[in-house]
Amino acid sequence: MERRSFIKKSAAAASILGVGIQGVNAFNSPESNGLVGGHNFNLKYAPHLGMFKNHAGNDPIDQLNFMADQGFTAFEDNRMMKRDIATQTKMGETLAKHNMSMGVFVVDKGGNMNNTLAAGKKEHVDIFLDGCKKAVEVAKRVNAKWMTVVPGGYQRRLPIGVQDGHVIEALRRGAEIFEPHGLTMVLEPLSDSPDLYLQRSDQTYMICKAVNSPACKILFDIYHLQKTEGHIIRNIDLTWDEIAYFQIGDNPGRKEPTTGEINYTNIFKHIHSKGFKGVLGMEHGNSLKGKEGEQAVITAYKKVDSFL
Repeated sequence: MERRSFIKKSAAAASILGVGIQGVNAFNSPESNGLVGGHNFNLKYAPHLGMFKNHAGNDPIDQLNFMADQGFTAFEDNRMMKRDIATQTKMGETLAKHNMSMGVFVVDKGGNMNNTLAAGKKEHVDIFLDGCKKAVEVAKRVNAKWMTVVPGGYQRRLPIGVQDGHVIEALRRGAEIFEPHGLTMVLEPLSDSPDLYLQRSDQTYMICKAVNSPACKILFDIYHLQKTEGHIIRNIDLTWDEIAYFQIGDNPGRKEPTTGEINYTNIFKHIHSKGFKGVLGMEHGNSLKGKEGEQAVITAYKKVDSFL
């Protein structure tokens, strides 16, 4: 029996007997931490490891259980490819037990921005393709569908059209690896540095159209794209047919929704109205430290998700 089901059944039994749930199952109950568990979110928001460690502890499995108890139905882990096979397997089993969707993990292509697909160098492409092959095996262990790909650095000595051609050609070869397995690499435009090749949603849209594969789509990171281009809802609509995944973070600060300028209630309402069934990764920090900060994250998501 899952922890959430056990908690709810214990609460019902306690009510019949006139006994408080704290007395029946105080250790397992989220209420013992000052939280109220089991919220029914309208969208699949995906926390990451470390976001609730003050409540759940350092063990990844305990953290996944805590996320499930709070009502989150998805999870993402950028570093999944770097975890040992036993940990990946155990995490995959725990996600399946709670019926949680696995969100993105990052395809490891050498860990160096100088290993860029835009350069068109065979050694860079080979590293990327090797990462794609390894990602397929990781995806099987954790039942993942989406893997993040960042093409790497911009090449100032090459015309942009030539760089586009190099990236498209490499991604087509990556798509050939993922497509037979029903997997999708999602391209993430970033705002971290002007030296990055991929920075805008329209550019990413063009590349996905050119690759022309269900295995190559857009990761629309709302935090990054607010910084680089704004007009979030308009650009979601313009690139909608190529978007497979969203990530979240308020701006400025890259913390939970309600801490910055982005109207996440309106954005989530819009995404929901378009029938999105995928995952929205909570790729941000906590604005406050400790358990108070973790509670603030949960409260913020309940607030911005209350559009129905």
